[in-house]
Amino acid sequence: MNVDKAKKRIAKQVNKGFKGYPQITLKYFGKSSDCATEVVIQFTLEEGAEVQEERFVSETDARENEVIQSALLKIIERANANSVMEIAGTSVL
Repeated sequence: MNVDKAKKRIAKQVNKGFKGYPQITLKYFGKSSDCATEVVIQFTLEEGAEVQEERFVSETDARENEVIQSALLKIIERANANSVMEIAGTSVL
């Protein structure tokens, strides 16, 4: 899938806001705020449930990596998430 198309579909889900559980949370990390080399996706089935987490690491910016963005989108779709939250910006490692 094209990286721009995947990013738009993820952004559309994020823009809906919190609509209940199950919930997916996306967090980006990097050595600087300009380049996110790692993304953490967290899945929460219901309030108070244990959070499941998966990490993706890239040599370049993960936000522009077609494979990672497509994988994130597939996880969101297959989890049938009602809410997709994205932590703004890139946290410095």
